[in-house]
Amino acid sequence: MPHSIRTATTDDARALAALAAVTFPLACPPSASPEDIAAHLAGTLSEPHFEAYLADPDVTILVIESDDGLRGYSLLVNRPANDPDVVAALDILPSVELSKCYVHPEHHGLGAAAELMHASLVAAAETGGRGVWLGVNSQNARAIRFYEKSGFRKVGTKSFRLGTTVEHDFVLERAVP
Repeated sequence: MPHSIRTATTDDARALAALAAVTFPLACPPSASPEDIAAHLAGTLSEPHFEAYLADPDVTILVIESDDGLRGYSLLVNRPANDPDVVAALDILPSVELSKCYVHPEHHGLGAAAELMHASLVAAAETGGRGVWLGVNSQNARAIRFYEKSGFRKVGTKSFRLGTTVEHDFVLERAVP
């Protein structure tokens, strides 16, 4: 499917929230309850939250756009990590957080995720980052394989609150190109 990657604008907030509602549950462990997923979507990935991210000068959102709308996005945060477990794990500083990187399931296996990752790493370098880090659920084998294939390596662990439960994430890191 033909697509392009571009920086998101404020006009994309509604479409980003709709895309997040499709893609975020795919990254959750099988034990995650629908209520916890819904709470996370409402508390982090709603249209007002995307509006706030898009207004934040330390945040860059890239989107994959095709004829049928937004099909993927990444969200980069260019400020120092504040989670003590992450701070202790990172070796490459300054580091940019790849907070979100999702592709619609209809675009899985088509190379779109690799293109989005490449564009995200370039964007991180353009903000002055020497490294990029991310947290990935320790049970998300598909995502872990993708990130390792993209040059990330496990450097630590951290906790992630998903609604009423605490999940365990791996902290992955890599140098920018």
